[in-house]
Amino acid sequence: MPRRVTAELDLDLGASVDLIFQISAAQGVPLLSENLTFSQGDRVYTPTEIVDQSGSRLHRVLGEPGPLAVRYDAVVAGSAQTPRTSDLETITYLRPSRYCQSDEVFAQARRQFRGLAGEELLTAVSSFVASTVTYTPGLSLGTDSAVTTLMTGQGVCRDYAHVVIALLRAMDMPARYAACFAPGLEPMDFHAVAEAYIDGAWYVVDATRLADRRSLVRIATGRDAADCAFLSYHGGYVGLERMHVDAVLDGEVPDAAATPDDHEALVQIG
Repeated sequence: MPRRVTAELDLDLGASVDLIFQISAAQGVPLLSENLTFSQGDRVYTPTEIVDQSGSRLHRVLGEPGPLAVRYDAVVAGSAQTPRTSDLETITYLRPSRYCQSDEVFAQARRQFRGLAGEELLTAVSSFVASTVTYTPGLSLGTDSAVTTLMTGQGVCRDYAHVVIALLRAMDMPARYAACFAPGLEPMDFHAVAEAYIDGAWYVVDATRLADRRSLVRIATGRDAADCAFLSYHGGYVGLERMHVDAVLDGEVPDAAATPDDHEALVQIG
């Protein structure tokens, strides 16, 4: 399923700043074409690429004061191959993390999902989060966690993913966070979903029900949003003046993808 993805960021740098971006398709995603540029007027920066253990590609730039234009576009062809998951990874994704406090929701999860495991547990958690959290752009904060979202009952995609992950970990199911491009997403933006480890494979949960899981393009993978931020920086002021993200299906859509995603079948990020 060919997909065309783009990301445009216009930044205002107040000083010399160490910038780290995660906006490109992850390692292993099959690409027909890809372009990533960082420019200030006539000056073009060459980033340093760092690939983490999950295949997330980080691009690091030391920017100078002034406006910085970041442009990314790629055409994705076919499905990515999922690397083998190590025992260390599964242990890591069972532990509480900054935004997914599985220890704090342990009692609730054990009461609510007692006796469930595997696909049945995954379906129950996904349905619970989808029905109890209201998608509310602009009302959640970047510091909100799974516990915050469970209390307020509102959030955006990152918040839905954090709640799913925390509840699954509390039930002894490894779960992780994935940042993605999502064709057809409305409102369009970078998207966040959860992944659960069942019988040796990772399956995606989008409790927002806003994206077709079969068309997602992986950008970054981690414990929670702290590991997958599209931009982090150190050393000075950075203003985000403009951001535009887009993702569309490019070309003929396979028959299997022409029907809506029921958000019940087991699906892997391709």
